[in-house]
Amino acid sequence: MTPRRPADILTANRIVVKVGSSSVSGDNAGQIDPLVDALAAAHARGTEVVLVSSGAIATAIPFLDLEGRPTDLATQQAAAAVGQNVLMWRYQTSLDRHGILAGQVLLTAGDLENQTPRQNAQRAMERLLGLRILPIVNENDTVATHEIRFGDNDRLAALVAELIGADLLVLLSDVDALYTKPPHLPGAERIANVAFGDALAGVEIGSVGRAGVGTGGAETKVSAARIAAASGTAVLITATALVADALEGREQLGTWFEPAARRHTAGEARALS
Repeated sequence: MTPRRPADILTANRIVVKVGSSSVSGDNAGQIDPLVDALAAAHARGTEVVLVSSGAIATAIPFLDLEGRPTDLATQQAAAAVGQNVLMWRYQTSLDRHGILAGQVLLTAGDLENQTPRQNAQRAMERLLGLRILPIVNENDTVATHEIRFGDNDRLAALVAELIGADLLVLLSDVDALYTKPPHLPGAERIANVAFGDALAGVEIGSVGRAGVGTGGAETKVSAARIAAASGTAVLITATALVADALEGREQLGTWFEPAARRHTAGEARALS
């Protein structure tokens, strides 16, 4: 059931959770265990959970002795190949504590834009969920090029939520909510609720995340939230550290984007967003 307010989150049957690079790499790699604990708690009550996780390239940086995120495509692709392996190992090691098996799903933009690979991806995801496996989705950076990228995993998460008809999308970052201006500025106020179709006039959308590691920010999260909401999926933007409370439907948490009154097809959702 699609929740209409945060208190209804426990009624959601299918949830997509997106976590950014800065939340699960470098000094913050220790946040993987609490994140997995929250996902496992939802899984244990029967909820179908999909994790969309950035972080492959960022995870590889220390292993490849790089000073920061690589800028050339070939090194990005090589780093993704190394980092994705390490990242999945970390997730599975953590999930082992709960007896949950992960399934890796790597996608390119073309996979969701073309009918045949889109249907294949949808069928695979449905089967994984039916087998009670927790899919972990990321962009396939090893083969993606600048021209065929999603651009950020917030958008990927919104499209995955649309693909599988998720009831709820939770977008996690380093900041606890969307604010009327960048949260470090004086006078910034938390936006608790965004009605469907609200243009957020007068809101100064600034960046979110650890500089030089991730590719997303508040702007990409708002854009992704609108895509998902237009398809009929409720959206909550909050901090990775608050994910357990978020998935338990705690009030006064994050920013809630109300979903459209009914579900729409992919084409309809894009037109509405």
